Amino acid sequence: MRKLVLLLALGFGTLLSHAQTASTKIGYADVDYIFSQLPEAKQIDTELKSTQTQLKNQIDTKYADFQKKLADYQANLNTMLDAVRQNTERELQQMQQNIEKLQQDAQTTIQAKQTQLMDPVYKKVGKGIEEVAKENGFSFILNQQIGGLDVILYGDEKMDISDLVLKKLGVTPKPITPTTEAK
Repeated sequence: MRKLVLLLALGFGTLLSHAQTASTKIGYADVDYIFSQLPEAKQIDTELKSTQTQLKNQIDTKYADFQKKLADYQANLNTMLDAVRQNTERELQQMQQNIEKLQQDAQTTIQAKQTQLMDPVYKKVGKGIEEVAKENGFSFILNQQIGGLDVILYGDEKMDISDLVLKKLGVTPKPITPTTEAK
């Protein structure tokens, strides 16, 4: 009797598992493609490039000052008093350290700016994906790529909801051109 109950329980569990699997609808989206189609993408790119240019100009100016001071030092090294030489060497070391710190700070600033600009867009895209998934009965939506690596090695194109998400966000998908990465 126990064996019969155990077999029935296992059989019911297997049937339940199959029933759940059969009703599971899995789709995928290419978040990078969706983002590239949004009007905000160009604006964000422009702002990031502007910030990068400003920071690069600051670094270049500091580096040019350093190069000039170094050239002066090297040109006058033989005629300098020891105290002046030591002071100039300290200044050069300090300038070099300041340039390195400025480069590190620039990277941090760019990353913070990118996060600040991208977070609202990612939330918008995430909400669009969620709404499209619910409207179309998907249980799961996977990202087609993560960090440039394919996550979906094969997927039926009917399960790609990227264009549906764009339409939900009020964007008409543009046709893929040779410069646009394929979905």
